[in-house]
Amino acid sequence: MRRGRGGPSEPGIELPDPPEVSFASDNAAGVAPQVMAALASANTPAALAYGDDSWTRDLIAAFRRLFDADVEVLACWGGTGANVVGLASMLEPWQAVICTDQAHIVTDEGGSPTRFIGSMLLAEPTADGKLDPAAITRRSKWIGSVHHPQPAVVSISQTTEFGTVYTSDEIGVLADAAHAAGMLVHLDGARIANAVAATGDDLITMVRNTGVDVMTFGATKNGAMYGEVVVYLRADLAAAGRFHHKQAAQLPSKMRFVPAQMLALLEDDLWVANAAHANAMARLLADAVDRIEGITVVGTPEANAVFVTAPDDLLDQLARWSFFWRMGDAGLARWMTSFATTPDDVAAFVEGVRLLAGRQL
Repeated sequence: MRRGRGGPSEPGIELPDPPEVSFASDNAAGVAPQVMAALASANTPAALAYGDDSWTRDLIAAFRRLFDADVEVLACWGGTGANVVGLASMLEPWQAVICTDQAHIVTDEGGSPTRFIGSMLLAEPTADGKLDPAAITRRSKWIGSVHHPQPAVVSISQTTEFGTVYTSDEIGVLADAAHAAGMLVHLDGARIANAVAATGDDLITMVRNTGVDVMTFGATKNGAMYGEVVVYLRADLAAAGRFHHKQAAQLPSKMRFVPAQMLALLEDDLWVANAAHANAMARLLADAVDRIEGITVVGTPEANAVFVTAPDDLLDQLARWSFFWRMGDAGLARWMTSFATTPDDVAAFVEGVRLLAGRQL
């Protein structure tokens, strides 16, 4: 059995083996069986490179059906690269991106947007991961001054890094404010499936009708081996995107293997079913640990992230047993569920939490 960092036990207490799955991140999950089968099926003797293949053409057609619009699609290696390609298509070097100070493009992409796009990220404080529309109004006062970077794109994450979910109405308000100021809207959809599953809205309602101009459609956290897609709802922006796609090293030679995975996830709405399961496991986990003295669940899980507060030494012991990420604030941790999490995994993790928390009392 796989053991957590530091072994299975703490001094004075015998812990069970940690669950096989990781609650550190949905990135830690493996590949959905349907996706693995699709990869094997795409392993044909030959197919033309760089997207001149039937899988890529089928994926474009599938996304056009999803959005009921002539969207353009570029498949990329991963989420950071997809964000770089999408944003680069929307910006000149003197322009800037309005986002939250907790956005993935700010905190978790190693400065790649700034390096490869050459644009500033105007990071706005947030209490819940969501961008306040007032930030757009405030930053728009810089437009026209050569002494300031020119705000040109509003970027939001769906779901947010705090596990919260924008309603379609909230996205529409942000998009209306951005467009009124002459800006474009970018949506980082690394966990877009979890948001769709949480709200029950489709991509037409949540993305197309709200006014999003460019988005990334995530798959790695939802059952794919690798690969994300940039979707251009403003097709004119895709012309530049193709060149950024290549220059940013995001154009896979054997392209068919990314669309093959996406097509498997889209078939029979597996992408939504996987995300709905992950969301349900987060609620199951939150309900169980919230009854344990010493553990406090922060809010109600809106998607597949559970945030908890607990004494630091308890969190340290738990992380040695079954690793997870600590958040910036003392006593705060994040536990993530995925399409691969089972009720038995949740029960095993909760038992470890219960035993260690009981020792603290």
